[in-house]
Amino acid sequence: MDLESNSQPLKPPLTDQNVQDAQDLAALGHSQALTRKFDMWSMLALAFCVLGTYSTFAQDLSSGLTNGGAITILWGLVLVTVCNLCVALSLGELTSSMPTALGQAYWVYRLWNTPLGRFVSYMCAWINTFGWWTLTASQVAFMTEFLLGMKTMFNPEWDGANKGWLNFVVYIGVVFVLTLINVVSCRKEKILPWLNNFVGVWFFGLFIVLSLTLLISVGTKANLSFQPPSFAFGAWKNETGWSDGVVWFTGLVQAAYGLTAFDSVIHMVEEIPAPRKNAPRVIWMAVLFGAVTGFIFMVVCLFCIQDVDSVLNADLPFIELMLETVGQKGAAVLISLFIFNGLGQGISVLTTASRLSWGFSRDGGVPFSKYFSHVDPVWQVPARALWGQGVIIGLVGILYLFANTVLEAILSVSTIALTVSYAMPILALLVTGREKLPPGPFKLGRIGPLLNWVSIIYCIITTIFFLFPGAPNPAPSDMNFAIAVFGVMLVIALAFWFIQGSRTYLQTEDSIASMVYAHHLELNEPGAEDRPVVQAPTVVEEK
Repeated sequence: MDLESNSQPLKPPLTDQNVQDAQDLAALGHSQALTRKFDMWSMLALAFCVLGTYSTFAQDLSSGLTNGGAITILWGLVLVTVCNLCVALSLGELTSSMPTALGQAYWVYRLWNTPLGRFVSYMCAWINTFGWWTLTASQVAFMTEFLLGMKTMFNPEWDGANKGWLNFVVYIGVVFVLTLINVVSCRKEKILPWLNNFVGVWFFGLFIVLSLTLLISVGTKANLSFQPPSFAFGAWKNETGWSDGVVWFTGLVQAAYGLTAFDSVIHMVEEIPAPRKNAPRVIWMAVLFGAVTGFIFMVVCLFCIQDVDSVLNADLPFIELMLETVGQKGAAVLISLFIFNGLGQGISVLTTASRLSWGFSRDGGVPFSKYFSHVDPVWQVPARALWGQGVIIGLVGILYLFANTVLEAILSVSTIALTVSYAMPILALLVTGREKLPPGPFKLGRIGPLLNWVSIIYCIITTIFFLFPGAPNPAPSDMNFAIAVFGVMLVIALAFWFIQGSRTYLQTEDSIASMVYAHHLELNEPGAEDRPVVQAPTVVEEK
């Protein structure tokens, strides 16, 4: 979707797309270390599964019902979709300009090329990385709950799902399996893209199966009935204690959570051919497809709910909905398919997180950067980064043994961190001036500033309301500790800046060598005068 074509291309056309992509990456200070194994459709399948919009809405159904009901679930989703498309298009333009796995943090650095800008870029990189680690942890936690919830479907008296040690064991097992699959699946180039295509098709097919099953069950069983349209499309339900105005905004959290993480494409951008053209398209298409399927599925669920109070009070509301409509055996089969697909989505989420972890290491941002930036020549993946982040994500599960409140805060902070990381490069672009943006084939043109400002306002408003507790004047156990967790993340990032980042971030020897190579390309290739000049930073050795 090119909103405005450039009068001159960024580079003269080359016969070999791989050569052009490698040279584009070299101009950003990096060599091509990963193969471009994905095509546009397999990348779209990955992004669609990472968003997981309709399944995320299903898992968080009770939150939407108590925070505004159908009005915020459906019409809040429409508003969030429009705003997220503005963010997606804004980030798509930046991706087209500078396609690199570090994404948002690198853009801040290039647009705001000062010592302060490098520090802000470093903080953005940590915020983004923390966001993806916690998002992966939340997907694993969801699957842990559903795996144990299958047992309670047949034995409601079983209390194993409430035992922290059992949750922890299942959680660690899921993290290990997802990491192992990511390590071995790139041994052959086509395996990981094929796996994402399979999960993507399964995910869409399951959307159709679940929707039709719910509708047919309610429509054919004599003891079941559909909710009236006034409930499905216009019911307002506020059980929070907040005023209706506040609840409208807190109700947007569910929609925002289901449409967050479209930057998966950005961090996988070095594994897709022609990323300047393909990546922006995949970003906005993933948001649009996610929103449409999420809207339709929520309409189906709202029409098919039988006992609203039972769904609201259930530990896993979606399982309760399936039990009261489809029955125990049918629900067991469908939930099994739902879990199988959720594990497939977890593979895609963990893949994306690992590429950001690797990109951040490659740019000298994390402790032991040289070690974690290694790409295994046998498995053809950043295996050390995969196992390293697996350990970190696994450590989050230890909280199952102690306080669920803190665990929930860590899982919820993923949306906050990702949203903040989206706003930072867009704000840097507006502050420093859009004329500083290197040209790319995807340009927003005259509507760019409008979309950028809508994106910033949306990110600020949603971030504020993400931090609200579920009810006013909550007891200590009901507090929203997300702001405390986010604060701890910032303190950790700040500490790492003084320990290492100030000396090595985006100033490693490999980065400088690539910059010199990029400068050589610019001086010796036709059309070099039309390209933005890459200025190499001062070399600072990593100790």
